[in-house]
Amino acid sequence: MNTKNITWEIPSVQISYPLDWNKIESEFEWLSTLKTIPQDPIWHQEGDVYTHTKMVVETLLNFNDFKALSPNEQYILFLSALFHDIEKRSTTTTEIIDGVERIVSPNHAKKGAQTVRSLLFEKYNTPFKIREHISNLVRLHGLPLWAIDRDDPSKEVIKSSLVTNNKWLSMLARSDVLGRICDDKEDILYKISLFDELSKEQNCWDKPYAFASNYGRFLYLNRSDIAPFYEPFEDLTFEVIVLSGLPGVGKDTHIKKNYNDFPMVSLDEIRRENQFDPTNAKHNGKVIQMGKEEAKVLLRKKVSFVFNATNLTLDLRLKWIRLFLDYKAKVKIVYIEKPLKEIFLQNQQRQWVVPEQVISKLSKKIDIPQYHEAHEIEFITQ
Repeated sequence: MNTKNITWEIPSVQISYPLDWNKIESEFEWLSTLKTIPQDPIWHQEGDVYTHTKMVVETLLNFNDFKALSPNEQYILFLSALFHDIEKRSTTTTEIIDGVERIVSPNHAKKGAQTVRSLLFEKYNTPFKIREHISNLVRLHGLPLWAIDRDDPSKEVIKSSLVTNNKWLSMLARSDVLGRICDDKEDILYKISLFDELSKEQNCWDKPYAFASNYGRFLYLNRSDIAPFYEPFEDLTFEVIVLSGLPGVGKDTHIKKNYNDFPMVSLDEIRRENQFDPTNAKHNGKVIQMGKEEAKVLLRKKVSFVFNATNLTLDLRLKWIRLFLDYKAKVKIVYIEKPLKEIFLQNQQRQWVVPEQVISKLSKKIDIPQYHEAHEIEFITQ
């Protein structure tokens, strides 16, 4: 993701040293709640999550590598550090480990990434590429600490390079370690250095791994017997275009402009034609079943077609994509996104208006399509 030539910043928060933490807390009201969230003293002798977050951010700003970044790149990392433990506030609990009560925060990075995405989309209208870098850095901030212990460390660094910058990820991880008080810093920093060397070895240190083809990338990400440099012969003879995006974002318009000659399976059309109630679970089950039957007719004929639905979550998309793959279809996801205010405006101009509160609720559940899901992904964003 190239962030150059993008100018953006959070209102009232400037990156200058020393940081004005009163102003930062004023802008991010959730930050003060971290003062009451404890951490396990084995890993965080400094105390609560707020104290740790401040130490991480201030450590990051003193890195020479950070100072060498462009202003936009600095902002991405600054906000990633600020947000990296945001959901320890909702996930922190205690559990008994080896007979001892310990403080744990399971899945705080994954949940935090979703919170960050929603906040930056809804409140700050953050440019898509910048927002996704921040969200993915939050989600993956622990990766450099444990990647080397995975069954296939090379695949871990290659996968992360597709969604963010491994060099930035390493900087965030180092600041996370140096911005705490613990007894095993050197061991953890050594693991991060191995992550760095592995990323460089795979030629994805400060850029995405360059696959020979989209098909090769898809096979590599979904199979354990494929080398990343493998260039397969593509034997897929027809294509299914899977639309993904909020109601009112312009999926129908995009289809008319680009795929008007393609047959289309549309869950909304099935629902409207049969006067099914979208709030009725039984009716929605019938819509899905009828959609599958329509799709299977086209799949058996190996005819390229468009599958038009919101398809906002990973689980929903994969249920359909697995069906398409079973018939040897090439799958392309087209994800469309616009600022929320623009979506609300376009929604009001549609024949079939969706309540704004429904769109807002859906926006908090979005899983941005990932490269393991389909042979090709197109992002159409503003």
